[in-house]
Amino acid sequence: MPASHPQKPASPLSPAVFHILLALVDCERHGYSIMQAVESDTAGALKLGPGTLYGCLKRMLSAGLVEECEERPDPDLDDERRRYYRATDTGLRAVRVEVARLAAVVSVAQAKKLLPRNLPVIAGQSR
Repeated sequence: MPASHPQKPASPLSPAVFHILLALVDCERHGYSIMQAVESDTAGALKLGPGTLYGCLKRMLSAGLVEECEERPDPDLDDERRRYYRATDTGLRAVRVEVARLAAVVSVAQAKKLLPRNLPVIAGQSR
């Protein structure tokens, strides 16, 4: 039986990729909607411009983190030129791993008394 090797930890996601995946966790979105969700989720601390957003989406599509949706809303209700994206299973796993990594960092910071145990909720986010 071959010796088991510990699995290499996943590389941390960039803030832009992390927040794009967070925006896509619960619904499909088009680019502008992703930008709005990221800005809202971060209380304005992170504003993605079109170049950053679409550059990230292109890399995320290649990496299998997101996919373009084939089904689109009724063209009478939405601009048919919009592309809609959803997180793939791989993307959802990646964002869960990143959330766990960040939670561990927060625990260490709290243990070192660098961060209070009861953090305030940022506007636009729920607990």
